Amino acid sequence: MLGSTIFTALAAAVGVIASPLELITRTSPGTGTHNGFFYSFWTDGRGSVTYNNGERGSYDVTWNNVNNFVAGKGWNPGANRVISYNGTWNGASVNSYLSIYGWTRNPLIEYYVVESYGTYNPSSGATKRGTIQSDGGTYDIYQTQRVNQPSIEGTSTFYQFWSVRQQKRVGGTVTIQNHFNAWTNAGLKLGSHDYQIVATEGYQSSGSARIEVKAS
Repeated sequence: MLGSTIFTALAAAVGVIASPLELITRTSPGTGTHNGFFYSFWTDGRGSVTYNNGERGSYDVTWNNVNNFVAGKGWNPGANRVISYNGTWNGASVNSYLSIYGWTRNPLIEYYVVESYGTYNPSSGATKRGTIQSDGGTYDIYQTQRVNQPSIEGTSTFYQFWSVRQQKRVGGTVTIQNHFNAWTNAGLKLGSHDYQIVATEGYQSSGSARIEVKAS
């Protein structure tokens, strides 16, 4: 549930070149690359979020009294990867979720493979389109539509595709091709891939997470 926000460092605003540290730890939204991985950090600006790029494919994020943010590390463009991840996610008792998260263009689609969620199932109110067995678990498939909401193409109307794991977990392997195939079989068509990350999202909550991602 994020939009594309252009990052302008405070240092740039005063005519100073940003230091490497500012590209690793940030409290303002943006995208970039770090240690060979793509990262994305978006917030609607309410509350506070600190995002930190760690070694290899790791990141940590802490949020306090936010309205909505999404942050994580992965790849650009997205692809049919086998994605592994592990770490800690302190979001089980608040409104937060951990997912494989990405976008496509033509059509503009926002997608989630939700591995764990807290007090609220993000697919609540969505139209169920089936189920899929993958990577030792069962995922429910949903579709929703967002009207005049932030996106990678600015304020737009677009569909969201969801696979929500019934057996919540924090760590494991996600064969993303299985979900793409299941969505296609349910009539949910993706476009050309933009970015794809293992994301932590928070909504009207406070929490923290430290996640490491890799692809095989």
